[in-house]
Amino acid sequence: MSQTFLREYKREVVITTIGSKILSLIISIGRISILFFKIIKNLKYVIKDRKQFFIQAYEIGFKSLLLIVSIAFFTGAVTAYQSGEQMVKLVPLNYLGLSVYKMMTMELGPVLTGIIMAGRYGASISAELGTMKVTEQIDALDSMAVDPVRYLGVPRFVASMTMLPIAVIFADFIGIMGGYFISILAFDISFYEFFNEVNNHFKISDISMGLVKSLTFGMIISLIGTYVGFNTKGGAEGVGKATVKSFVISSVLILIADLFVAITYLR
Repeated sequence: MSQTFLREYKREVVITTIGSKILSLIISIGRISILFFKIIKNLKYVIKDRKQFFIQAYEIGFKSLLLIVSIAFFTGAVTAYQSGEQMVKLVPLNYLGLSVYKMMTMELGPVLTGIIMAGRYGASISAELGTMKVTEQIDALDSMAVDPVRYLGVPRFVASMTMLPIAVIFADFIGIMGGYFISILAFDISFYEFFNEVNNHFKISDISMGLVKSLTFGMIISLIGTYVGFNTKGGAEGVGKATVKSFVISSVLILIADLFVAITYLR
């Protein structure tokens, strides 16, 4: 009797826990959607609030430049070396440059830059807005009839969607040059051999796919960072948890969005 009751109780606990998580997810999706539409509604004020936009563009762009350059260069170099080691046994190394170009522009450049920005900028948004939330600065804006979404959310949203594609283009270029550099050292490939097949098989869709991904990732990073920041609770500990939460959610959504954009383009 007691064992049957215990099994039933455990089953109810599991079902209740799963149900509450699903309900919480649905509520969060709804709130993020509302935040998104509020931001879209207030986009017309971005010119008026351009000072905030330029501050955020500087944060996401210039301050992240060294990190993007370092990671993109070594990613391109590793990609070229590993690809070359496999290709030398199967196909001419003339295709090595094309391989690096495709992987950087279509996949590695956008995704790595997106994840870097989720940690570097998205977490920063959550920490900054979360601190403002727990210290009641956001409530103070409300009391002064200043819309927090317009003043805090819109500049970060526009800056993220503006600067991330630029950062991705820069990362693609640096990554390809990193691949070329290691190809010279490891496989003695000339400039013509490395870039000739890139020129022969160049497609604008390769670049546009990466740019669409970067726009999507920029939207995800700013939306999640702003949403988590606006809903931070629990003082300093809550701000720390919000920072981690923002990065984790943004990274997962970036990988999911990457899959859907790739499927759409490659169908």
